[in-house]
Amino acid sequence: MDVRRRIVIVGGGTAGWMTAAALATRLLGKDGLAHWQVTLVESDEIGIVGVGEATIPPIRGFNALIGLDEDEFLRETGGTFKLGIEFVNWGARGERYMHAFGDIGRPLDELPFHQHWLRLGAGRGLADYSINNQASLAGRFMRPRPDMAGSPLAEIVYAFHFYATRYAALLRRHAQKAGVQRVEGRIEHVERDAAGLRSLRLQGGAVVDGEFFIDCSGLHGLLIDKTLGVPFEDWSRWLPCDRAWAVPTPSTGPLLPCTRATALEAGWQWRIPLQHRTGNGHVFASAFVDEAAARETLLRNLDAEPLAEPRLIRFRTGRRRETWVGNCVAIGLSGGFLEPLESTSIHLIQSAVLRLIEFFPNAEPEAADIAEYNRQTAIEMDAVRDFVILHYKLTRRDDSAFWCHCRDMAVPDALQARMDLFASSGRIHRHGQELFSEPSWLQVLVGQGLRPRRTHPLAELTARDRAQAFVDNTCDVVRRCVAVMPPHADFISAHCAAPSARP
Repeated sequence: MDVRRRIVIVGGGTAGWMTAAALATRLLGKDGLAHWQVTLVESDEIGIVGVGEATIPPIRGFNALIGLDEDEFLRETGGTFKLGIEFVNWGARGERYMHAFGDIGRPLDELPFHQHWLRLGAGRGLADYSINNQASLAGRFMRPRPDMAGSPLAEIVYAFHFYATRYAALLRRHAQKAGVQRVEGRIEHVERDAAGLRSLRLQGGAVVDGEFFIDCSGLHGLLIDKTLGVPFEDWSRWLPCDRAWAVPTPSTGPLLPCTRATALEAGWQWRIPLQHRTGNGHVFASAFVDEAAARETLLRNLDAEPLAEPRLIRFRTGRRRETWVGNCVAIGLSGGFLEPLESTSIHLIQSAVLRLIEFFPNAEPEAADIAEYNRQTAIEMDAVRDFVILHYKLTRRDDSAFWCHCRDMAVPDALQARMDLFASSGRIHRHGQELFSEPSWLQVLVGQGLRPRRTHPLAELTARDRAQAFVDNTCDVVRRCVAVMPPHADFISAHCAAPSARP
């Protein structure tokens, strides 16, 4: 008799196969197959959103957890390295800045670097004190050198760009090899009783039973929405963009290790460099521009001729009031959606999967575990939401109704408090283990044009000439470190070129 507990994942794509791969690693490894059965149900007839081609650094930890070799992963997915995101025309037309991963300078006399930089008049931009920023602009990359402690070369922080569909396929192979069972088919009916979800009936009559269900059905929300009816908190009053056109083009120009986000009249356009192509898309607000006009805007601003017809994606920003209800957890777009401005979609899948493993239930899920899971999920999503809103709120643009709306809108109290705190004396406070660190908030706050009225009073205790020498030396060290880094394209060619990208 089979006494294994049955876990059913509904939906494939990045969310489904990331979940399957992680559960395969943690639950099916070694003797796990004797206790667990993990089944993923998906249909090849149902497309996936698949726009998550840019990531943030924690993905490296996830790939390591499930045993993916980094070079193999990049070869399989046509991936490139990412050191940050360049924002063009966001604060005002003609302005640009970088949200680079990693630190900005080093502390001096127990104060953050930026306090001394501000006190000295902020003559140079923050970019001059970030190795990631300068390497991005120069098109250079190398992995960090742990043997060079104290050097910026030891502290390079990076993520990736890649084909999301190829990543899902790689994860699928990995998960199935570890024992995850895949079932092909469209779900016609979800059986439930007072205790929770019980089974899925597929077209053709097949039935998939389970004790625990994970909804990775994307924007469809088949279980969490269509079956359980969990309410959705709509964030469109702060994040009005609700559509995106996406299209690939051939690679052109130097292979830069950064994403580019260019603000347009009623939204923004992404540019993501992969080994074989460039991913492009226009995220826009349908209340301010119609779909046809937005499509033409995207095509007009491409670097090369499109390789396919643009694909339209409709979405609504927000999250489920609860993502774990009874014996069902929603992971990925079924649990909530944040536009791709800061490349957080894949990370939010990752963190949800790892949180689920931390709170993985016994035979019957406990109310206390469910409540804590939902509490942590809400805190994480709300903090990421506020960081994304910040980019819109701090615009100084007045050239379109969209940007005037963003500039004038009221924002969540927590975000307003952060802006007020920085505007006072340049202070930034990170709450607990929230995703974005102080350097991330600093770069966007300053990049969008917010300058504190004064600096921390203790900055005045450092002799001005000593502070100036420290700041200047930081700039010089960063410049010299970047000069020894190889071109990004050369690094990929030497270590992880995809077969069709090799010369």
